Amino acid sequence: MFLVDRNKDGFASLPAHEIKPEDAKNISSELAFKILKLLSEKPMYPIELASALKVHEQKVYYHIRNLEKAGIIRVVKQEGRQGAVAKYYGLEKPAVFVRFKDLEETHKLFNMKTGSDFLEPFVKDGQLNALIVVGSPDPHGPEKARSKDGYYGMDLALFLGTFLNYVPKFYVKLDTDAREEDLKGNNLILIGGPVVNRVTGLVNPKLPVRFDEKQHWAIYSTITETSYPTDESGIIVKAKSPFNPDKSVLVVAGKRYFGTRAAIIAFLRHFDELAKGNVHDRSVKARVVEGIDLDSDGIIDETEFRE
Repeated sequence: MFLVDRNKDGFASLPAHEIKPEDAKNISSELAFKILKLLSEKPMYPIELASALKVHEQKVYYHIRNLEKAGIIRVVKQEGRQGAVAKYYGLEKPAVFVRFKDLEETHKLFNMKTGSDFLEPFVKDGQLNALIVVGSPDPHGPEKARSKDGYYGMDLALFLGTFLNYVPKFYVKLDTDAREEDLKGNNLILIGGPVVNRVTGLVNPKLPVRFDEKQHWAIYSTITETSYPTDESGIIVKAKSPFNPDKSVLVVAGKRYFGTRAAIIAFLRHFDELAKGNVHDRSVKARVVEGIDLDSDGIIDETEFRE
């Protein structure tokens, strides 16, 4: 559901969560409202909320319990703090509503892009539902590599934005900053190959199309048993996350940054073809692309699907 407002510039919207009439009392107090306002900005744990609001933590815990029971907030992550586990809470949706009658048919207000099945669950209900991980630009990893792939990630983020009805700040981390709880608790969009992105390196062995270290990081397809050794080769793979079976990963990467650029171009210009799956097995969402320099200026500006 969405809360929609029409103004002179067009439409503005927020995803909304329906609550039962008896649960409306849980947001009626001034303190509960302040808690929800803070949680709309970022996830926080109860003691942190109590400190920010300058109230006793037991008062915060009281409202947290009621709001969680009503489905208005939920635990979004957990961290160890001072020998205990701190539960971070976030909003289920940034707005709530109570329905007094059934919905009625009406004219279509505006086109809500639902996106493609290929983007699920990374885009859900018009919202970004994933952590984007890019390689650090600083020397890191066994090869002390610097990532240039993060710049191409900006183009991918802009593309994903066209499928979002509610656009929060993109949730992006460097591979060197991503922690175990980040990897287990989120769907992941990984940009860059295993040399420059350590998280891609952790996922890589489980992918149907992957990078082979023994072949100097050439791309190897387990579907066709074919290798693609050129620096301009890239992969786009959607698969189950090895960190959490209930989550998914989307890997957009190349053997070198030329290949990552080729994969990004495939996303932007040939998304419908990309979403069809591997040409040899449509049920496997794993594509191999190769970049092309059409105008011979040394920059990849088009891409072709190899499988």
